[in-house]
Amino acid sequence: MTSPAASVAPPAPAGGNGGTGGTGRTAGAGPSGDLSRRLFVSRVVGAGAAVAALTTVGYGTYGVLRGPQVKRVRVPLAKLPRGAHGFRIAVVSDVHLGPILGRAHTRRIVDTINSVQPDLVAVVGDLVDGSVADLGPAAEPLAQLRARHGAFFVTGNHEYFSGAGQWVEHVRELGLRPLENDRVEIAGFDLAGVNDVAGESEGQGPDFVRALGDRDRTRASVLLAHQPVVIHDAVEHGVDLQLSGHTHGGQLWPGNHIAALANPTVAGLERYGDTQLYVSRGAGAWGPPVRVGAQSDITVVELASRQA
Repeated sequence: MTSPAASVAPPAPAGGNGGTGGTGRTAGAGPSGDLSRRLFVSRVVGAGAAVAALTTVGYGTYGVLRGPQVKRVRVPLAKLPRGAHGFRIAVVSDVHLGPILGRAHTRRIVDTINSVQPDLVAVVGDLVDGSVADLGPAAEPLAQLRARHGAFFVTGNHEYFSGAGQWVEHVRELGLRPLENDRVEIAGFDLAGVNDVAGESEGQGPDFVRALGDRDRTRASVLLAHQPVVIHDAVEHGVDLQLSGHTHGGQLWPGNHIAALANPTVAGLERYGDTQLYVSRGAGAWGPPVRVGAQSDITVVELASRQA
């Protein structure tokens, strides 16, 4: 009796995966090939993102270092007399003189302001990030500001981090007139200024009654106040136009969202009741000297009479 036949596996077909001369998957295919392609794509995407980020930061830095651009805004005021129609105020805020933005930056700002020949210059706070001893020379070009009705200054919160009293006296020596909860009559309107709210910790905060309480409300009024948040006090005291800074227009993401949470207006002109508020994006930068989507500016505000 013969034994059952042994099981024999069929021969592998020619060109199968196990053959040395087959025509199956090409080299680099399979899990290792897919992984290589994914790594290559991720590196290309990462490199592209890095280049885009560096380009954006570089352009944002260049925009700060080359100096602010001139922006023009026309603001009608119901009580402005015909004789004051076209009065131009150069508004500059948030210069932030410091270790990076120094004397050359001040010179660029002064040259830009003088080139537009304003009737009045309003420096609305955060001029410096340091003491008079360290930054006094950087501010000296301000003495060359030229305007028919002079240059005025109000404190910002950073002045109170830098010795506000000394800075008020220093800008006075440079020819600017500080408005410390005070006002002055200009041709056709009252110009008032209040200290920044940061001064409250030193007993030197804004005093709207002192600055505006006894004025003739039939006259148009313009208020210099560093922070937009005091707009409701301005409305209460019958101010026609408040000029502010502080927000930097957000400066760069996510600063725009943070600024919007803390301020009623981040940039530009808006109306609150009978009072208009204009917020400049500022002429410098705080922290890194970079701006993205918030170009620095010096704004020429042209007042318009509705009687003209």
